Formats: sequence, C-alpha cells, structure tokens
Amino acid sequence: MFDFAWTEIALIGVVALVAIGPKDLPVAIKTVAGFVKKARKMANEFQGHVDEMVREANLHEVRDEFQKLSRYDIKDEITKVVDSDGSLRATLNENPLADPVVPHVLPEAVAEAVPDALSETEIATRPEHVVSEIPEPPAFLPPGTQLSA
Repeated sequence: MFDFAWTEIALIGVVALVAIGPKDLPVAIKTVAGFVKKARKMANEFQGHVDEMVREANLHEVRDEFQKLSRYDIKDEITKVVDSDGSLRATLNENPLADPVVPHVLPEAVAEAVPDALSETEIATRPEHVVSEIPEPPAFLPPGTQLSA
C-alpha cells in the first residue's frame, strides 16, 4: 500500500520514540495498528462491493448476449442469403424421377372424333381418344441411368 523503505520506517520510529516517549509508545503503536486494521477492513469491504457490482453487471450483459444467441436462427439467415426467392428449395423438392404425367382426355378432340351416340364416360374410357403427353426428361439423372427413346 505505502512503499516505505527500512530507513524511512526506522526514522519514523525514532521520531515517535522522541515525540511520544518510551512509556506511551506501546499504546500509540496499538492505536495506530487498530486504525490500520480498520482501514484495511473498510478497503476490503469496499473492494468486495465493487467486485460484486462488476460481476452482476457482467452477468447481466452475458445473460442478455446468451439470450440473443439462443433466439438467433442460423438456418433462416443462411436460407435468406443462399435462396432468397425460394427457387432453389422448389427445385430440390421436385422429384426428377417421378412418374410421367398421367394421360388425359382432350374434350374438344374427342367431341369432334366420336359420334353423338357415345356418352361422356364411354368417350373418356376409350383408348383411341386418350392423348398422352411426352414428359420432359428430368433435370438430373443419377449415374448409370440411361434414357430410352
């Protein structure tokens, strides 16, 4: 706390011995030691309160930062950066190996080609009036898959 050398302490002791006297010197030393002890106790208590306030402040800040991190959704942030319009997700969700488009009946073509005597259910079930669309080849083919013509 105080940076005294031995020579300075000896000089203070000699001055105290001359000023106070040898008879009252032990009582004076005891009193000074009591004051020093009280001062150290108060300083330690003050330092403890300051340390506690610093810990509480830091814990509060750390807790707030941890709550921010726990609410942070990294998946959404990456999705926003990589696929902001959703086109990549839509492409990946499509199955390139799915069944081709199911054939369907074109009503105008059937009405012209079939006589009026047939009902709509008969028209729909007749194979010569079914028009099938040729599907587009998939965008991705797994290795080893061959296209047949």
